[in-house]
Amino acid sequence: MTMQQLNGVKECDRHMKISIPVMETSGLSSAVGQHFGRVPAYAVMDTDSGELSFLENTSEHRGGIGLPPELMAKAGVNVMLCAGLGAKAVDMFANLGIQVYVGAEGTVKDTLDAFNAGKLTRADHQNACQEHGH
Repeated sequence: MTMQQLNGVKECDRHMKISIPVMETSGLSSAVGQHFGRVPAYAVMDTDSGELSFLENTSEHRGGIGLPPELMAKAGVNVMLCAGLGAKAVDMFANLGIQVYVGAEGTVKDTLDAFNAGKLTRADHQNACQEHGH
């Protein structure tokens, strides 16, 4: 996926790293994880190079240190695409300058295509999960 393929989104006027929570690390066909903080990994698409890499979830949710938004910030992520997330995570991402969109489903490729087509919704307190039961 190149910058040209993502040109439908205003934020793509510059180099970005887009992250998606995933259940496995099998490239563009990796399944999107439904519980943002508890997935084993995050796919990271570099819009400049078109390279897809994976970042292990080493957060408190997985027995490690830190929270997922902090992991994303350290990895240089600019945009998070996920199925949904809680209000606390929405606030943390906002404070770190990372844009979040909800409504991701299917695979990494499906989610990137939906983002490019403008089909994902910007995360806010109205569409945040209110409890861990979703």
